[in-house]
Formats: sequence, structure tokens, C-alpha cells
Amino acid sequence: MDALDRMYRTLVQTIRTNHPQYLTQPFEVAELYQTILPYRHHRRSLGFETNQDYEVTLLELLSGERGYLLVDERMRDALRRELASPNPDPAAFRLFGSSQVSLAHEPLRQLEGALDTTTDVRASGSAPVPTQRTSSGGGVAAARGEPPAAATAPTPALPTASMEAARPAASPRPSAGTIVPRGTPAAGASAEGSIPTERGVIPAAGEECRFCGGVLPPGRRIVFCPHCGQDLTVQHCLACGTELELGWRFCISCGRAVSSG
Repeated sequence: MDALDRMYRTLVQTIRTNHPQYLTQPFEVAELYQTILPYRHHRRSLGFETNQDYEVTLLELLSGERGYLLVDERMRDALRRELASPNPDPAAFRLFGSSQVSLAHEPLRQLEGALDTTTDVRASGSAPVPTQRTSSGGGVAAARGEPPAAATAPTPALPTASMEAARPAASPRPSAGTIVPRGTPAAGASAEGSIPTERGVIPAAGEECRFCGGVLPPGRRIVFCPHCGQDLTVQHCLACGTELELGWRFCISCGRAVSSG
């Protein structure tokens, strides 16, 4: 997935969440870069280091590249000429702020089908099951390329209740789907915070990335999506776009309550 694919996917997901009417209705170019997908609010999810990177990719999107958008022919031709020039102006699309564009049907149908398939997998609970170690002790080692352990007399397996009773007490771990916000001390940290802090989320089985829809690894603390590389520990206020940490109940800029959905 390159920058153009990532911008299109983020655009569709943002429209589905905040502007569902634009799934079937056209919208102005100016509204696209000022309200729907402004750089200042989406630079992290889009993965751009600079505003120029954002503008160049938006220039490609509005030129009709890959057929993601239905665009005005005059704007399309002008932006394609600009992209083909030796020194293209990344902000050339601003000259067409009043032009209208819309989501092309076929790419939208394919993307929504992929997102719906991921949702179905999550709902069915058919997440991958981790491979269990066998009683022989050699199968897992062979799969990892490790030499087999020395043969020993088989040890009878303890009943589950006995195993739980035999385990030493340990610090409780966050349950699946738990948010571990920034500033949470690592296990065993002292009150003075001498051990570095950790942040991240621990996905439930089948939980998907809200940016790309990829299934996240369950039961592990992660910060970035392994599929698209986006930071999963932040969200944006729907009213003013301020970046917020997961778990916050109110926006720190405008005071609006953060939706739990």
C-alpha cells in the first residue's frame, strides 16, 4: 500500500464515519482538503512527514489517478499536466477549490467489500489460534529450527486447577481489548517511576485496525498497526480535530465529550 492507496482508504473511512452523505453525493475540492481530510488533523494516519508530501499525493488523487475519484475533466487535464512538468506545483489543486468530485463506485465497492469481510471475520470469532506445544516437546522446536531437547521421562500433566494453584502470584495483566495509555508504569515499576513507561493497546481476538481494517494480533501490547504502521494509541476530536489519547473522555481543546463508539 503506497501513499495514494493510504490516502484513498483514509478518505473513505473518514467519510463513512463523519460524512456518510458523500458516499453517494459529490463534494467540493476545497471541502476535501479543508474539512474532510485536512493535513493538520490526519497527518499521522496518512503517514506524511511534511505538508508537501500530503499535497503531492492529493494532487495525484484529484488528477483521477487509479480512478479513485470522479473528477472534472478540465481539472483532471490541468493537474496531470502539472504532475508531468519538471517542477510541479504541489498546491495546484487549490485553483479548483469550487470544482466537485465524488467517490468512484467500483473502487469504493471493492474497498467496502474488503472492510466488510474483515468485520465478518471479527464477528464470527474465527481469529487465528496460536499453535500449542505438544506433549512430546519436539514439534514446536522443530518448527522453529531448534535442536530437539534431550529425551526425558514423560511428566504427567497436572489438572488445570492444580496448575493455577501451583503458579506463583504475578502482577495482573490487562485483559484483551484493554487500553494502556501513555504514562502507565511497566510491570514492577517503583513509585518513583525508575522503569520506563509503556503505552499501547491490547487487541481482543479478531479486533481490526480502525485505519486499514487489518486484523490485529490478539493479547499483545502494540502501539502501531502491523499492516499499515499507524499509531493506534491516538484518536481525533470529531468537533475540532485535536489529537487525543485513547481513554480520554473529553477533548482538551473544545471540551466536547469523546464518543465511545
